[in-house]
Amino acid sequence: VQLVESGGGLVQAGGSLRLSCAASGSTFSINAMGWYRQAPGKQRELVAGITSGGGNTNYADSVKGRFTISRDNAKNMMYLQMNSLKPEDTAVYYCNALAYGGGMKYWGQGTQVTVSS
Repeated sequence: VQLVESGGGLVQAGGSLRLSCAASGSTFSINAMGWYRQAPGKQRELVAGITSGGGNTNYADSVKGRFTISRDNAKNMMYLQMNSLKPEDTAVYYCNALAYGGGMKYWGQGTQVTVSS
């Protein structure tokens, strides 16, 4: 499975961005997916997760009410709509996919999101 993120960039505080993650390869093996982020000097953290069918989602407390995760399995795509962005949202955002059976985890290369104050 290969994952490629896009949609990052520079935005002012209060603005919005939409991240996309395109999956290719053995996409039939993908179960849950998620978005993680890593700011300089900090550990990578889970931002949002979504189950295989998209019926259940979860969010970090810091982004609840501002970010929305979604996926389109027919297109092998996952998205993260980010609204009301804050400078503390600045980080590299990574797409993650978990294979059925929990054995394999896949990562994208990351996309930079920078929020200016």
